[in-house]
Amino acid sequence: MMAAIQAAKQGNEVTLLEKKESLGRKLLITGKGRCNITSSLPIEDFIANIPGNGRFLYSAFQNYTNQDIIQFLKEQGVEVKEERGNRIFPVSDKSMDVLEAFKRELKKQKVKIKTNAEVKEILTRKSNEPNAQEAPKKENSKDREKLERKQVEGVLLANGQIQKADKIVLATGGKSYPNTGSTGDGYYMAQKLGHTITSIKPSLVPLVANETSLTLCKEMQGLSLKNVAIKLEDIQKKKIIYEDFGEMLFTHFGVSGPTILSSSAHLLRYPNIKEEMKESNIVLKIDLKPALSLEKLDARIQRDFEKFKNKEIRNGLQELLPQKMILPILKLTQIKETKQVNSITKEERTKLVKIIKEFPITIVDFRPIEEAIITAGGISIKEVNPKTMESKLIDGLYFAGEILDVDAYTGGFNLQIAYSTGYVAGNN
Repeated sequence: MMAAIQAAKQGNEVTLLEKKESLGRKLLITGKGRCNITSSLPIEDFIANIPGNGRFLYSAFQNYTNQDIIQFLKEQGVEVKEERGNRIFPVSDKSMDVLEAFKRELKKQKVKIKTNAEVKEILTRKSNEPNAQEAPKKENSKDREKLERKQVEGVLLANGQIQKADKIVLATGGKSYPNTGSTGDGYYMAQKLGHTITSIKPSLVPLVANETSLTLCKEMQGLSLKNVAIKLEDIQKKKIIYEDFGEMLFTHFGVSGPTILSSSAHLLRYPNIKEEMKESNIVLKIDLKPALSLEKLDARIQRDFEKFKNKEIRNGLQELLPQKMILPILKLTQIKETKQVNSITKEERTKLVKIIKEFPITIVDFRPIEEAIITAGGISIKEVNPKTMESKLIDGLYFAGEILDVDAYTGGFNLQIAYSTGYVAGNN
């Protein structure tokens, strides 16, 4: 949508082809239906939040910033607000308002929109040979390359129709959330034209726990933890892969939530990750009380134990821990839930402190790509001009958004990639 708006502003006749029956289905589900528009961080800090080829986006971000999208929405009557973690949302909390703003601008710029228009193939021809005046006297390798280059000339639709075009922006998204229309079609179209598609993997995706940890996760299913510190560790190599602070959630398959999704972007880039997971070397450690040191936590537990000394331990921890976590924690410490508080030994208390500070979940897999928020991998950035988003292989072919081999953490960065690359592609 952004590319179409910008291309139309340059005085071009623009047609937007949409496979589904309506535009922006993926935009509608972002931020749990509230649309996390962008981040309020300085634009130069965005690249640090893009583990997947962030530096490629330097030029695009300079051309179209987070302030630009906020201004664009403001002009369309959509006011925004800032929430925890520099996240920017519409004041209305409705992603539909953001989509409608884009639609209004598309209409204003007279962009033709064709829905239910599935594209099967990008059509090309050989680039024009130079005319007589320009023709070199002796053909060298560069000239030969120019003659052999291909130029886009249109697209073939699933219904057999051909839509002519001298420029094409391919912005079909990745492979996550296929019911929104992003089923990887763009990869096949680009590959057919000679583009390299790097390995496609799920990113910002929930994580699967092993059998022992899974039992605990199922017991705590639906429990959301706020203000916890997490770290993902390779326990074999004693190496911390990722650390974060914030929210997470226990599910029937393992763990999810903002900190977990961001951690997955690091995990998928960790060397031999599949083997490490198979060997049960990857452990998520959750610090349930990050504000307290081991000593302070021990002192707090002793105060609680004094208060509840005549109760069973499962009741003596109610003020300290979420109800759903008490039994799983006691299981890990091997303290009987019916044991009296006043009979807990110092050794048992030390174990308890350790588990609360490092509650372990062994991670054995990622959830499938269909459940990922975004796709890591895509069109190789080596084959795309970062200043124009034009293909280095095919004249007149441009790329925008998640189809490119770029991916970021949660927090509005992936949507900003979409606007900025769309803007640059449309402008050029």
